[in-house]
Amino acid sequence: MSVSLQIRLLREGAVLPSYATAGAAGLDLHAALERPQVLAAGERAAVATGIAIALPAGYEGQVRPRSGLAAKHGIGIVNAPGTIDEDYRGEVHVLLVNLGRQPYTIQPGDRIAQLVVAPVTRVQVEAVASLDETQRGQGGFGSTGR
Repeated sequence: MSVSLQIRLLREGAVLPSYATAGAAGLDLHAALERPQVLAAGERAAVATGIAIALPAGYEGQVRPRSGLAAKHGIGIVNAPGTIDEDYRGEVHVLLVNLGRQPYTIQPGDRIAQLVVAPVTRVQVEAVASLDETQRGQGGFGSTGR
C-alpha cells in the first residue's frame, strides 16, 4: 500500500528524504546545516532537517536512529522513537545524543535518522474499577525472565 507524504524544503541545502533501498522501511533524514556541527561525548542537540511534512490523516511519523551511526559512533536519538503528529507542520528536528566516548562531527547533508510513516490506532479511554487478571499480573521490569 502506498500513501502520499507531502514535503516542503525550507532552506537551501535541504535534502528530500528518500529510501536507501527498495526494501527500506524508513526514509533517510539529512542534516540541514550551514557548517559542520560537533557533538561532544555525552552531548545532545536538536539537529535541523530543513523540511516540513504533511502526514496523511490517520498516520504518524516515527523518527528513529540510524543503526550504522549507533554501532560505529554511539550516536542515537534522545526520545527514540520521536513522534511527529499528523497535524504538525513545523520543521522536523532530530534530537541526537552522542553516547560514544569521542566527539562526533555532523556534516551538512549527512544522514542522521530515519523517518517511518505508520498508521495510528486511536482508542477510547474508559475508567474502570478493576482490570482482568493475567498470569503476569503486576510483574514489572525483568519479571518474565533474564
